Amino acid sequence: MKICVVGAGAIGGYMAVRLADAGHAVSVIARGPHLAAIRRRGLTLIESDAERTIAPAAATDDLRELGAHDIVLLALKAHQIEPVAADLAGLLAPGGVIVTLQNGIPWWYFQKQEGEFAGRVVRAVDPRGVLFETIDPDCLIGCIAYPAAIIAEPGVIRHVEGNRFPVGELDGAETERVRHVSEAFTGAGFKARILDDIRSEIWLKLWGNLTFNPISAMTHATLVDICQFPLTRELAAAMMTEAQAVGERLGAGFRVTMERRINGAEAVGRHKTSMLQDVEAGKPLEIDGMLGAVVELAEATGIEVPALRTLYACVSLLDRTIREEGVRIAGVPR
Repeated sequence: MKICVVGAGAIGGYMAVRLADAGHAVSVIARGPHLAAIRRRGLTLIESDAERTIAPAAATDDLRELGAHDIVLLALKAHQIEPVAADLAGLLAPGGVIVTLQNGIPWWYFQKQEGEFAGRVVRAVDPRGVLFETIDPDCLIGCIAYPAAIIAEPGVIRHVEGNRFPVGELDGAETERVRHVSEAFTGAGFKARILDDIRSEIWLKLWGNLTFNPISAMTHATLVDICQFPLTRELAAAMMTEAQAVGERLGAGFRVTMERRINGAEAVGRHKTSMLQDVEAGKPLEIDGMLGAVVELAEATGIEVPALRTLYACVSLLDRTIREEGVRIAGVPR
C-alpha cells in the first residue's frame, strides 16, 4: 500500500520505518534539520535488537507535493494540525483513510456519536472549529499510540518500549477498511487490535498522559521517579481520579484499575515523557489535548477537577514562557 506519514517525528518515524520495512511505499512529511537529515541519509530506527534505515518514497515539508495514498498517518501534535487541515484530503486515494494518532482528546471526539454532546466542538484542541469543519469524519480511523520513542538526533529515531497501536472506527463498526489498517500494522510488527469503543481506549491512554506529562514537565522527573516519589504518586492518583469521573460521565469505561495504570508507567522506567522532551528542546507543549480538553469537558459535565486545573495553570504558564522567551530548560547531569 501507499502510506504517507504526516509528522515523521518520534512515533511517526518509528511507524514509517517499520511499515516501509514491511514492503509498503512510505512517504514522510517532516521539517527542519530532521527533514534535511532524512533527505541526506534516510530515516533510521534504532531498536534493542536491530538498526535499520529506509529511503522514503518521498520526503518533504509540503503536503501538496505528494499524490494520493491508501493510508495517511496523521502523527502531528494536536496544535500542529490546523495549518495543514485543508491539504489532507489531497493525500487520499479513493477509499483512503486518515489514521489519527494524537495524544489526548481528539477534535473528532463528538463526531459520529449519539448522545447529549453529539456534534460538540472540543475548543481546547480546535479553537475555531477548523478541524471539525474541514476534515471529513467519514475518512477517519482512530488509533491510540502506546509506544515510547524519541528523536535521538535528526533523522534517527530510538524506540524505547511498546508496540501497541489499537485502531477503531469512530462509530465502533468493524469495517473492511479498519481491518486493512490493522493488517498493515500487524504486518509491520505492531499489535493493532480492532476496537469497538475507541473513546474508552482514548481515555485509558489519556489517563496517564494528562497526569505524567505535566508533572514531568514541571519537575523534570522521569516516569519511574514520579511514580516512586510518594507526593507525586499521590498527586497522580488525585488527577486520575478526577479524570475518570469526567470520562465515565461521557460514557467511557476504564478496563484497568488506576493502581495498575500507575504501575505500568513506573515499569517503563527512566523515560522522559514527550512533554518533558519538548521542554528541554524549547518546543511548544502539547497541553490542550491532554489536559485543557479534560478541563473543558469537566466544565461541560459539571464535575470539579481542582488538581487538573492547578497543573493546567502551571504548565500553561511554562508553555507561554517557552514560546515567548524562546527558552529551553534542560537538566544537566552532574
